Amino acid sequence: MHRYTDEELHFMLHDLESDYVERKESFSADTPKRAREAVCAFANDLPNHNQAGVLFVGAKDDGTPSGLKLTDRLLLTLADIKTDGNIVPPPVLTVEKRILDGAEMAVVTVMPSDSPPLKYDGRIWIRTGPRRSLANEQEERILNERRQYKNLPYDLRPCYNAALGDLSRAFFEDEYLPAAFAEDVLKENHRSYEERLASCKMIVSVNNPIPTVAGLLAIGKAPQEFVYGSYIQFLRIDGTRMTDPIIDEKVVKGRIMELMRVSMEKLDVHNRRAFDITQEPGKVVTVDYPETALRQILCNAILHRSYEGNNTPVRVYVYGDRIEFISPGGPYGNVTPENFGQPGNTAYRNPNLAEIMKNLDIIQHFGMGIYWAREAMKTNGNPPPDFDVDNSFVRCTLRRREAAKF
Repeated sequence: MHRYTDEELHFMLHDLESDYVERKESFSADTPKRAREAVCAFANDLPNHNQAGVLFVGAKDDGTPSGLKLTDRLLLTLADIKTDGNIVPPPVLTVEKRILDGAEMAVVTVMPSDSPPLKYDGRIWIRTGPRRSLANEQEERILNERRQYKNLPYDLRPCYNAALGDLSRAFFEDEYLPAAFAEDVLKENHRSYEERLASCKMIVSVNNPIPTVAGLLAIGKAPQEFVYGSYIQFLRIDGTRMTDPIIDEKVVKGRIMELMRVSMEKLDVHNRRAFDITQEPGKVVTVDYPETALRQILCNAILHRSYEGNNTPVRVYVYGDRIEFISPGGPYGNVTPENFGQPGNTAYRNPNLAEIMKNLDIIQHFGMGIYWAREAMKTNGNPPPDFDVDNSFVRCTLRRREAAKF
């Protein structure tokens, strides 16, 4: 990722605000909202500069220092713009404390996205010159078409053996669109069905309406007919070894929503509950596995798996003493077997699938799933999750809580 020199930053700081420069005196009141709009606009890069945009926090409109005191908390808050789930798909950005004109300033550097448009709060923000605004239909179309000329992630590649009719229009219009876009944007929408699909990255473009991998996984009528390994193999094994008898099994197929819903239902059936008869009748005191941990690890297995050239399903094996989630495809990007699961180490093999899962409220916050799973296991009295990571798979093992004693 490009890192500007002090000389380059000084020039941008004192030049007029442009397509890729914005300044904020502080980070209070409505500034966090405006800052996210600016990050979204920089990432969309409507003028196609292919140049990183910069948000200066701690600078007045004329570029002079505002005297803002930079704290670790403020820098973490700025870094959270990338992962808080308000901008989808997640932008690529860095946050630095730099000394410019003898004063501390926060410098947020935002890379142009390979898969525009990005949305903040269900709206597509752009920037032309010093003007930041919502994209109109023509500007949105430009961003959609530009994806064809980028090095696309696999989840945006076309499935040439699929057709427009393989996508569920009813699910797209009744379920997905209201979740993905703000209500006022939908009310003013005059776009065609194909234009809306292209804007949501469900098809390649209006002129090339071939479903993408992400589109089939999200709204396909039968996704597994095209993305062959995109199902879940569920087994309940009566014992602690793979060779022990299988007492329940299911191949879970369908859209992402169905994969999550049915798999969680199966896990819930086999998640034993402990009750204390001395308290309120029917009150659950403990469970073998906290629901939050099960959901977060399952979600991670679906999102971060490799779909490219991989027909292996996500496997969920419930043993007598543990549950194993096995996701095909090893760590990706800056995540390695050594730093896997550590805070701040997040990379998305399927960034547009992440956007879809966030829009459908399957994901609430980017980069927090493993942390939440660990906290839930600790609170419930379970051992911490155990990860076995190599270049071809990730296995997460959740171990059962010891039986409660009353």
